[in-house]
Amino acid sequence: MPRTHASLPRLHVEPDLAAGASLMLGKEQSLYLAAVLRKQVGDAVVLFNGRDGAWLCRVSRDTKKAVALEVVEQIADQPPASDLWYFFAPLKSERLDYVIQKAVEMGAGTIQPVTTQYTQVHRLKAERLAANAIEAAEQCEVLNVPVLAPETSLERLLDSWAEQHGERRLILADEGEASSSPLAGLAALKGQKVGLLVGPEGGFSDSEREKLRALPFVVPISLGPRILRADTAAVAALALIQAIIGDWR
Repeated sequence: MPRTHASLPRLHVEPDLAAGASLMLGKEQSLYLAAVLRKQVGDAVVLFNGRDGAWLCRVSRDTKKAVALEVVEQIADQPPASDLWYFFAPLKSERLDYVIQKAVEMGAGTIQPVTTQYTQVHRLKAERLAANAIEAAEQCEVLNVPVLAPETSLERLLDSWAEQHGERRLILADEGEASSSPLAGLAALKGQKVGLLVGPEGGFSDSEREKLRALPFVVPISLGPRILRADTAAVAALALIQAIIGDWR
């Protein structure tokens, strides 16, 4: 997005966006623009929907209950969707919010919760996950909001891998892996479809780790000699993947 528009409020909407179109915001977004940001008729806002790029819009009607916008012009094309999958064991609420936000910022294309033997959180609110993903995209000028895949178990994920993911490789952030550099292992995956699996706070059980390491599509990597929290491990691993074989190259 041009830096001239970087200071404008950015909102994710569902309707299609095209020059000359008009749309009415819902109650929550209207309240945010009118009461919190105090936007008035004629003020500029950027809208995106994950399909049509980013669009400059103008407030055409302004009340706290209903704000109408006129779509003026496209200011950024829609980039290709990321093919990077991020599989994570659910965490407690604050850390979960952080993980979702950072996964969006780091370019994950699909996010899927995976329960394991040591997972401590077993009830997730899909609406909260979606809201956090959208908020992160709005704040960080991300035009692709990740797909949120339904929660599954580690056993189901692995048993259905060939059917669901084909030749995709699964990068395992393994605290039990010898603390050697992950660079060579990741570099060997250049050009391949990949996913990242990060376990729960308690790590993977011995039986889970044994099964994972025995599978031909799993690529274990070390994140160094230090013990990392699950949310920290996720950010570190995503950064490595994007820097070595992802879109930072």
